[in-house]
Amino acid sequence: MKFKALFIILGLILFLASCQAKTDKNKSVLSQNESLQIDSIDIELFKSLSQFISDPSFESLSNGELIIETGKLFLQTPYVGGTLDNNVKEKLTINLHQLDCTTYLENVLTLSILSNKSSTSIDDFSNELEFIRYRNGKLSGYTSRLHYFTDWIFDNEEKGLIIDMTQKIGGEAYDKTIDFMSSHSSSYPAMINDSSLIRTIIQTEKAINNRKHYYIPEDKIQEVENQIKDGDLIAITTKIKGLDVSHTGIAIHLNDRLHLMHASSKAKKVVISDIPLAEMIQNNRLQSGIMVSRVLLKQ
Repeated sequence: MKFKALFIILGLILFLASCQAKTDKNKSVLSQNESLQIDSIDIELFKSLSQFISDPSFESLSNGELIIETGKLFLQTPYVGGTLDNNVKEKLTINLHQLDCTTYLENVLTLSILSNKSSTSIDDFSNELEFIRYRNGKLSGYTSRLHYFTDWIFDNEEKGLIIDMTQKIGGEAYDKTIDFMSSHSSSYPAMINDSSLIRTIIQTEKAINNRKHYYIPEDKIQEVENQIKDGDLIAITTKIKGLDVSHTGIAIHLNDRLHLMHASSKAKKVVISDIPLAEMIQNNRLQSGIMVSRVLLKQ
C-alpha cells in the first residue's frame, strides 16, 4: 500500500508520544488564545501529521479516500475517554495522542480539511476543529459543544461539511426521546460544578427531539453495505434509554464486507474491526443500528 511506510513511521512517533505522556501528561501549552489547550506532545505530533497530509499524493484522493488514509495515520493511537472534560472552564482541547471515538473523527476530519489548504499551522487546525466541534462553529462555553452525536451530524450538515445519508440508503425512523445528559447530570463534571448548565442542556435536548432522525437497524446493515462508501462516518445507535449514539467510527470495506475503523474502548486503541460491522453490532446487546454521514470536502 502506498502509504504503508508512512504509517509505520508515524506509528513509532505515536507510540513514543503515548509513553512520554505518562510522565509529562500534566504539562500544557496555551497559545495566546486562553481558550485553547494543547500539550507540547501534540504540537510535535501535529508537525509530523501536517507533513503527511501535505504530501502531493493526498491531493488526488477522493473525499472518502482522504478520510481513510488520514484515519489510518492514527492506527494504534491509545484510546482515552473524557479528554475534553478535564477543565472547569470549557477550552478547545487538542489531543492527538489520546483519542475517544468522537475526538478521533473530529481530528481526522480536521486534518482532511487542512490537506486541501495551503496553510497547515496549529492555528489553522484549532480554527477548523472549533468549527467542527461546537454549535454554529463557535466555542461559547460547555453547552456549545455538540455533545449528542445526532446534534453533531445536524450542525455539521448545516455547515456543509457532511450530508446525512441514512434515510437515502433505506433508513427507518429513529423514534427516541433524547434526555440522557439532563437525566444523568451527576455524571458530568461541568454540570456538577454549575447546575445552571442543565437548563441549557434541556433546551438542546428539546431541539434534538423536535427533529426527525433515521437509522439502519442492526438486522438491515448487511443489506445496505454496498451503499455505504469507504470514508463514510458511522454513528452507532444505542438501546440505552435517553441516549442517541454510543459509538462512532469510519466505514472501510475489507474482503467485500463493511468494517469499522475506530477508537475502540475495548481494544484501548484505534483499530480496524476484526469482524464486519453488522456482526459487530449484532454481538453487542446495547447497540441497535447505525447512522451514515458522507463527508463533503471536495466538490
